[in-house]
Amino acid sequence: MRTAWILPILAAIVVFTTTADAGTNCSAADATKNCIDGMIIPIWRPYLDLKVEDRVFRGAIYFFIIAYCFLGVSIVADRFMSSIEVITSMERSVTVKRPGLEPMKITVRIWNDTVSNLTLMALGSSAPEILLSIIEVIGKGFEAGDLGPNTIVGSAAFNLFMIIAICVVAVPSSQVRRQKHLDVFFVTATWSVFAYIWLYLILSFFSPGEIEIWEGLLTFIFFPLTVGTAYITDKKIIQKRFLPRRYRRTSHGLVATQGEELKMLETNGIGGQKAYTSPYLLRHGAAEEIDPAIKAFEEHRAEFIETMREIRKKNPHIDPVELQKQAEYEMITRGPKTRAFYRVQATRKLIGGGDIVKKRIDKEHNRTTDVALQQVDKQARQHTCKIYFDPAHYTVLENVGTFDVVVGRDGGPEGLTVIVDYCTEDGTANEGSDYLPVKGTLTFYPEDKHQKIAIEIVDDDVFEEDEHFYLHLRNLRVRTKDGLIIDPSRIGGLPVAEIETPSTATIMILDDDHAGVYTLEHDHFEAIESCGHLSLRVQRNSGARGKVVIPYKTKDGTATGNVHFEHKEGELVFEDNQTEAFIEIGVIDTEQYERCDYFFVELGEPVWAKKMSDLNRIQERFQRRMEKKRAASVTNLADSDDAMSTGPSPFTFGASLAPSGAEGEGLTDRFKRRLSALVGGSGDSDKDSKENTLMLTQQQIEIAELGKPRLGQFKKCQITIKESKEFQSIVDRMLKTANTRLMLGTSSWREQFSEALTVSAGDDDDDGDEEEGSEASIEKEEGEPSTMDYVMHIISVPWKLMFATIPPTDYWGGWACFVVSIVMIGVLTALIGDLASQFGCWVGLKDAVTAITFVALGTSVPDTFASKVAAIQDKYADSSIGNVTGSNGVNVFLGIGIAWTLAALYHASQGTKFLVNPGTLAFSVTVFCVEAVICITLIVLRRQPWLGGGELGGPVKFKVFTAGIMVCLWLFYVGISALESYCVIAGF
Repeated sequence: MRTAWILPILAAIVVFTTTADAGTNCSAADATKNCIDGMIIPIWRPYLDLKVEDRVFRGAIYFFIIAYCFLGVSIVADRFMSSIEVITSMERSVTVKRPGLEPMKITVRIWNDTVSNLTLMALGSSAPEILLSIIEVIGKGFEAGDLGPNTIVGSAAFNLFMIIAICVVAVPSSQVRRQKHLDVFFVTATWSVFAYIWLYLILSFFSPGEIEIWEGLLTFIFFPLTVGTAYITDKKIIQKRFLPRRYRRTSHGLVATQGEELKMLETNGIGGQKAYTSPYLLRHGAAEEIDPAIKAFEEHRAEFIETMREIRKKNPHIDPVELQKQAEYEMITRGPKTRAFYRVQATRKLIGGGDIVKKRIDKEHNRTTDVALQQVDKQARQHTCKIYFDPAHYTVLENVGTFDVVVGRDGGPEGLTVIVDYCTEDGTANEGSDYLPVKGTLTFYPEDKHQKIAIEIVDDDVFEEDEHFYLHLRNLRVRTKDGLIIDPSRIGGLPVAEIETPSTATIMILDDDHAGVYTLEHDHFEAIESCGHLSLRVQRNSGARGKVVIPYKTKDGTATGNVHFEHKEGELVFEDNQTEAFIEIGVIDTEQYERCDYFFVELGEPVWAKKMSDLNRIQERFQRRMEKKRAASVTNLADSDDAMSTGPSPFTFGASLAPSGAEGEGLTDRFKRRLSALVGGSGDSDKDSKENTLMLTQQQIEIAELGKPRLGQFKKCQITIKESKEFQSIVDRMLKTANTRLMLGTSSWREQFSEALTVSAGDDDDDGDEEEGSEASIEKEEGEPSTMDYVMHIISVPWKLMFATIPPTDYWGGWACFVVSIVMIGVLTALIGDLASQFGCWVGLKDAVTAITFVALGTSVPDTFASKVAAIQDKYADSSIGNVTGSNGVNVFLGIGIAWTLAALYHASQGTKFLVNPGTLAFSVTVFCVEAVICITLIVLRRQPWLGGGELGGPVKFKVFTAGIMVCLWLFYVGISALESYCVIAGF
């Protein structure tokens, strides 16, 4: 059994304390004074004159009960820290202006990180110690006790020495962790040492053995002073006013502009790697002051985008849904997290709750899937049959003859027969001369999904502009099973069928008697960078005769060829009767959140593929057309001559062509004159046929020139490459999901009880390399729970169910959960106080020794696991080191300041004095202060390259050296304090 070592240790303690009691006359050595009824739990009687084995047996029972109570405190502290995380993660939307870009709406946290760490976060992680001190004073009738204050000092020693030692060793030897906010660390470290110096001063210097009201109040007032000075340091208010010129001042912080500092700030301090910077910061950061909200937002988003690129690089063919899931997991794992998150994560893994990050991501994806399925079901439940054109636009050549327009049907109840009328309407094309009008009725039987309408186009040999006309759907009816025709909108109050947009089809007729006018569809075009390639349509209007070649090329703008897009230069070939062609251009995806690069595509002059043969073909067509016109003219001329024999001729040509004095003109002369007018001749009757033939040939050439291919309105197009909205939405969603408030928060009691009864796989890869692929991490997380997970789950189920009754964090913004949780922590702390004192009774330990060992250890176990995970996963060491120094000072100012202020006020009201024995506590505080200075000095020296280059991690020899010194400091502190408590050595 893993717990078999406990009994020998307890037996050794009993023997040692018995020997110590017998070998000294020090009144403080009497441990039997702990054998009294507690505030809640009475003493286990009889308690005097017990044998050693009885004391060991009772001590073992109390030990396990205390351990189980500490487990309960960890679980309820989980709920408490979740409420704190929700409260301190509250955000508000702000709109910030960006030079050269549109204003951007971003979300910023209401709470400053430093303020939240030193207030609610510190209270959450140290609530048992703080409440124990307050409850002990109240429970003893506002008299001083040894358990509460010594627990605070002992917990501070364990946190500073042992937790940091574990974090130093936990980081892989190939990596180091440095503190990012070193200035804040110096402030909190100074206050943490001062807190214990101040504790000694009020115990042994100002009013020895007595705590006055002003001492208690001033102790508490140091708490807001600590928070205020840390906030000022974090915002760098003083540095902005008194700053050397080699730094540039910005509202966000300090930027080195010259010297060695600039080189240091170019790296992130971790392995010498370059920090990934947002493109916006690269464009504006060096030239102007950047709003701190924008800078923080851009840096956070840039890290997320870089993570997605890394995942896609490792697995180029990854499914988009899986990519998003892995990216979310990796981002949250790598991203900055609060102290509350690590505390809750450590507790839940300890009790078989699994990884909260993965569970929340799975829950969000399952919820998204459920919403999609519900949407599909909703669409399936739509009982309205929709009738529409599919497609709604047709482009045909005038020589197409007959073609079909398709009408589609979608949805509706089974067995429905739908009837709809259709008819054509003129646009620029006229019925009869350009197309044959149609009008009729379509019937959709239950099995029909499509019906077709045949349209016939009239072909001619006259050059025309492109024309169009319309085809409409009207008068929808439904035929019932009984054969009745009824209005579909009057059945049961809801329409069972309706005509849906598009209900009008547009038919464009392209003239085929011209080589065509070639144009791009638009002069501006937007492409999404993730599209891979884009297709630019080149249209051929006003004719489609002959084979034509059009050269094209791309031209750089702000986008560079073969960097942002694939440079192309080539030719488009239009075959005879082909009306459109496409230019394919590749777009290179640079995965930018915001992008607005552009380039151009230009069309060259179109040329005939076989120019002479096409010209000859046009001339031949023109010759045939002219012959038809001549024949028609001869027929008209003969008819007019017949009419002239009976009366005046109605076939007149005007004064220039038929002079009034030309009487008795012969038939041949009249024919030549009229023929010359038809072909554009001068009308002079004295010109010979050779001249007319030359003029006819020139007219053919002119018409052929009019029919040659040419460029239309848009011969140059600007292509703007925009960011991918899908990629942007994924990043936005992950920015939202990365809020640990969503990871830790709960929305209902049902969710809390479900989690309480569910066992999940723990995380065994904390010691692994943080740079391992996210896919492997997720696959490992998806394993089955281990035997230990089930054991811890079964042990902790009673606590889980009890604390599932706490209000969810969504109620009252987390404050309801906050209040109820802290009340439950207070009740459990009172139980632990009674049990710890009585445990000391059975094994012969003083309250002071019990406090600095067992109680301090029990309250610090969750923080130990949380700090270890933070050391491994975070880029920086702030979460592991800075939070320790900050909470150590806050514990004194809150825990002792509130308790002793209340006691001093109570005694002042009673006309008595609040007496505190300075002996053991003052000695313990003095030893801790000396060792704390040594520890903090060692931490700072660790930043030097010759001693590791960072506070955590580094070469093995430096890690072992640092951790060894810190462990020795803690053992020395516990040992020397215990010896002084038993009067083995002299105290103060």
